[in-house]
Amino acid sequence: MATHLILLAAGQGTRMKSDLPKVLHPIGGQAMFLHALASAGVLSPERTVVVIGPGAEAVAEATQAVDPTAVTAIQEDRLGTAHAVAQARAALEGAGGDARVLYGDTPFLQPSTLAAMAEARSGGADVVILGFEAADPARYGRLVMNGDRLTRIVEWKDASDAERAITFCNSGVVLAATDTLFDLIDAVGNDNAAGEYYLTDIVAIANARGLKATAVACAEEETLGINSRADLAAAEAVFQARKRAEMLEAGVTLTAPETVYFAHDTVIGRDAVVEPHVVFGPGVTVETGATIRAFSHLEGAHVGQGATVGPYARLRPGAELSNDTRVGNFVEIKNATLGDGAKVNHLSYIGDASVGAATNIGAGTVTCNYDGVFKHRTEIGERAFIGSDTMLVAPVKIGDEAMTASGSTITRDVPEGALALGRARQENKPGFARRLFEKLKAAKAAQQKGD
Repeated sequence: MATHLILLAAGQGTRMKSDLPKVLHPIGGQAMFLHALASAGVLSPERTVVVIGPGAEAVAEATQAVDPTAVTAIQEDRLGTAHAVAQARAALEGAGGDARVLYGDTPFLQPSTLAAMAEARSGGADVVILGFEAADPARYGRLVMNGDRLTRIVEWKDASDAERAITFCNSGVVLAATDTLFDLIDAVGNDNAAGEYYLTDIVAIANARGLKATAVACAEEETLGINSRADLAAAEAVFQARKRAEMLEAGVTLTAPETVYFAHDTVIGRDAVVEPHVVFGPGVTVETGATIRAFSHLEGAHVGQGATVGPYARLRPGAELSNDTRVGNFVEIKNATLGDGAKVNHLSYIGDASVGAATNIGAGTVTCNYDGVFKHRTEIGERAFIGSDTMLVAPVKIGDEAMTASGSTITRDVPEGALALGRARQENKPGFARRLFEKLKAAKAAQQKGD
């Protein structure tokens, strides 16, 4: 049976105190609502509808970037969760199948949990609600069960003492036949203190119509909602804890796991070693047996097998390190490739460049790639030796097995096997330093006397 996804992402997030729509705040380098979208995407929904608020074009753009087939529906007036779901009706007209309602500010639902809801639905339930056992039920809505039947959802303010003692709470996630869902929503009223249309009311309506409602349980952590900066920080901590556990389970050595930060799409091969205080931004792949040393920052980069990066290295987008390369302390690589065994060990910037296999880049080398308007490339061949403190003024090419003398500024191509020197001739002035110091000291003494 076809399943469709309705993702509610229209909340204003006033408690975030931000000009950015709440669901665009990142977790693991990715907008929070995209985590929810990805979890549901594993189950291959036939149609996806993201309900957004007015003026939330950035949410629509982010949706299209990851799922061009998804559509957005605008909830012009925020009149409650049932009203928000109703905005997806036009996009799902005639779709049939089942519809699943998720929330853009609840990013941690697992595909296995969504699959368990689908199993309950195929087992005969007309409406399936996702619940969780709350450590502190606080003001969550309670799920009142009678065997496997969910009889009603009662809000804390309306609950009796016995009902408040229930710890099985409502997450808000719903699965039902598409037509049934919208029929139930049509019957939801707004006779409540807030004057809103609550999605939770569909359970009582379903039972009154002789339909079967049930609930499936998941871990409380999966239902974590984000409404404030504090919630966002807590969600980031949950995400990082999960990623660290995944990495350790996959055979990655983390010498101080609690100090390493991952992005949502970080990929690291087995037997790689990650030292303390490393940050992975989006788009990083580290191959088997590589070592990322302490205090390094990687983003949009690929690190080959057996390579070593850091400590205190920065790999920016487009950094491509082949096998057994070495990138050392205080080195920055951007939009550049390093061939097998190439070394950039100290205090260098390699940007918009290609470095051939087994080439050594000396300390303090800079590829001068920007002329104030355009970026230019530097091409360095294999087995070349770039002396310390070389300025490579792009565009420029250094041939295989060529060498640049330390302290050179290279502005022209260097042929294969050649030595390039681009520095002024040194001249020594006998006795000049002593005379100069004496003159300067005398001037300073006169100045102090005058003061």
